[in-house]
Amino acid sequence: MYFHRQELQHKASPDKPDALFARRLQEVLGGQYGEITVALQYGFQAWNSHIPGKYRDLLFGIGAEEMGHVEMLAVMIAQLLEKAPIQAAEDAAKADPVLGAVMGGMDVQHAIVAGAGARAVDSNGNPWQGSYITASGNMLADFTANANAEMQGRLQVARLYHMTDDHGVRDLLSFLLARDTMHQNQWVRATQELREDGLEVLPVPSNFPISKEDRDVSYEYINFSDGQQAAEGSWAKGPTPDGHGEFSYRAEPQAGVPMPPPTRPDGRFYGTDDKPNIVEKTMGAVKDAVEKK
Repeated sequence: MYFHRQELQHKASPDKPDALFARRLQEVLGGQYGEITVALQYGFQAWNSHIPGKYRDLLFGIGAEEMGHVEMLAVMIAQLLEKAPIQAAEDAAKADPVLGAVMGGMDVQHAIVAGAGARAVDSNGNPWQGSYITASGNMLADFTANANAEMQGRLQVARLYHMTDDHGVRDLLSFLLARDTMHQNQWVRATQELREDGLEVLPVPSNFPISKEDRDVSYEYINFSDGQQAAEGSWAKGPTPDGHGEFSYRAEPQAGVPMPPPTRPDGRFYGTDDKPNIVEKTMGAVKDAVEKK
């Protein structure tokens, strides 16, 4: 059950309208790593959790907060678009070709489609899509994806912070940066605690029998690059994080195996003079069945 309180978690009021920055801000609202994505990602992970307890509660809690961040950004974008001096800007653009080129970065659908409001799109106007969501049912895989989502989102918010001198916008972005800091740390710590609790271990999924793997290459770093310094990393030598082996290093791939003979799609699907193809065989069977009736 959701209950909406008409309050914001943090102030979201710009100093002045700015239609160009409103478009940029759409990225952290409706982009791949925007607030819509993380809010619904954590939600679906929680709804798909089969065991109640601290991990599901964590997902529900952060997911609900992220929905509040969606709201703050939507309100900020609407205010950046409100009373934007379009006519004055257009007059200035006519007098300055460079400014006119910059104004080409405005999202005209903010006005045409959304009536000077936010949209569920990224900064290029691409619609937000559910395929951005990761909800695999494996908590270690999902929490790792969540940490990545927070890292990518924080990168984008930090870059946007330096693209504006509006104190009101910066105030909101500063708050979002702080919450991203918290959430990154939460997800990293949650992955550690999962393993400490023995609920999820490497590799993911941990319930697949390791004996079914080709164990000769399970922990071998095979270098497919002419760079050699990766051999110096802890991923090329020493114990593996899952505790089941030792990393080894191969400087270059061994010789491969021959390619199989080329396929003949024309012969298979379109037939030859002496051999009917799969379509002809199917149609013949259908014809025979109809005639028998």
